[in-house]
Amino acid sequence: MSAFIQLILFFGFIVVFTPILGKYMKKVFSGERHFLTPVFGWLEKAVYRVCGLDPEEEMNWKQYLISLLWFNLFGFLVVFALQMTQKWLPFNPAKVGNTSWHLALNTAMSFTTNTNWQSYSGESTMSYLTQMAGLGVQNFLSAATGFAVLIALMKGLTRGVTKYIGNFWVDLTRAVVYILLPLSIVFAVVLVSQGVVQTFSRYVDVTTLEGAKQVIPLGPAASQIAIKQLGTNGGGFFGANSAHPFENPTPLSNFLEMVALLLLPAALTYTYGLYIGSRRQGWIIFGVMLILLCVGLGFSLYAEYANNPALHVAGSMEGKEVRFGVVNSVIWSTTTSATSNGSVNAMMDSLSPVAGMVAMFNIMLGEVVFGGVGSGMYGMIAFIILTVFIAGLMVGRTPEYLGKKIESFEVRMSLIAVLAPAVCILIFTALSVSTQSGLAALNNKGPHGLSEIMYAFSSASGNNGSAFAGLNTNTPYYNVLMALCMFIGRFSVIIPMLTIAGSMAGKKITPVSSGTFHTDNWMFLVLLLAVILIVGGLTFFPALSLGPILEQLLMHGGVTF
Repeated sequence: MSAFIQLILFFGFIVVFTPILGKYMKKVFSGERHFLTPVFGWLEKAVYRVCGLDPEEEMNWKQYLISLLWFNLFGFLVVFALQMTQKWLPFNPAKVGNTSWHLALNTAMSFTTNTNWQSYSGESTMSYLTQMAGLGVQNFLSAATGFAVLIALMKGLTRGVTKYIGNFWVDLTRAVVYILLPLSIVFAVVLVSQGVVQTFSRYVDVTTLEGAKQVIPLGPAASQIAIKQLGTNGGGFFGANSAHPFENPTPLSNFLEMVALLLLPAALTYTYGLYIGSRRQGWIIFGVMLILLCVGLGFSLYAEYANNPALHVAGSMEGKEVRFGVVNSVIWSTTTSATSNGSVNAMMDSLSPVAGMVAMFNIMLGEVVFGGVGSGMYGMIAFIILTVFIAGLMVGRTPEYLGKKIESFEVRMSLIAVLAPAVCILIFTALSVSTQSGLAALNNKGPHGLSEIMYAFSSASGNNGSAFAGLNTNTPYYNVLMALCMFIGRFSVIIPMLTIAGSMAGKKITPVSSGTFHTDNWMFLVLLLAVILIVGGLTFFPALSLGPILEQLLMHGGVTF
């Protein structure tokens, strides 16, 4: 009963806050006055003044894209440089050394692309300065980049004939100043009240009750945990991530961190509905995402509570925190993989094969089950375009979306956005299970070993960041290949979606007629679900059959790996 009540509270919070936060974000990105304008308006203006920007000057899609790419390149270089020089820089009380070039490459690409994959343990590898000025800052900026792409796409879809889709610097600034920064400040204070550490003090040497010596790591963690959850980043301050008591000490902090996972991605569906002038359509998209999430969560809970014939136990606590139990662990594993957050409060490697498959499948769908901040919605719009196109073929008329014709260019770009990450997952997984460099880092054999490798490349290509573990990825082979996957997974979606924004912005809006295919009803919801599952999901069925599905069948025979 307590588990059922917790699920009701969790989803209740999301449903209640979706329209509230969604309406607020619509005002922010439309440039309307809102309740935080008097508080942070001066900061927004100061940013424009210091950077020499004219907030009224707009960009076409090429200018928008070039600005985005240069900005992300600069962020990548800063994070890379900090890791390679942290040994000689201040705020390094643990005296950690510089990282290897391949780890610096992987981590810089990871945090720049909002993936936040970690081939390291933060407390033993990164200085306070690197965590704050590098990783923490990118948590804000990579999330804001996702916001910016979505806003540009919405402008392209809803404006009349024009070549302009907004200003990247304005959209980026508003996302940070009015949304990510104030929410993170409030959330960080709440986390500190629950016991999450926030200090510049040195690590503490203690003697345990058994007489052993232990080093207690500290640091400015709460500020990074707040934005890692709200920005769907997921990069933990400590290696154990949100299973660490200094990141997630109480049941209340655990509940709030789980809510924060979904808060902004869910609210953006309502923002989108308001922006296009159809709240109903926003709720339809929200419904599609919620159905996929709830079905996956149901399968995961059933699998975890079912009798495990290999372990002879139901509701196994292996790899789970006693503080949180099975339900909290499963909710987290499902939502973190659905939202491209990647943080964990339990060992994903210890999940039952089916629960592990659900987490992997969420990522493989293209991170559109709410997905990342901004990226989940613009990924969903790619599927919407494909659905409208397929529906148009079924009824024999030119497909339209929001009054604008969907033509071959938009369909091709949407297919690239959907399939490019999938190609990365399958190709690099196949390469890794076929080479000594790929297999040398593997701790488990059989289908579970395949799942570990496939999950790693799914996480990188889907810009998720969670890991199955059991795979040592801190090697030149995995660090370089996964950095490449992160790059492709991020920008092979952003670039096509911005080209669609530019293409759609230049088209006339056709008035609604009796022949218009409506995208705000239950029929469209079912069609969209089908396209996501068929195009995004069945691509991976053969690979999943050799991994978690086979492992589940073997487990019933008492075989483990």
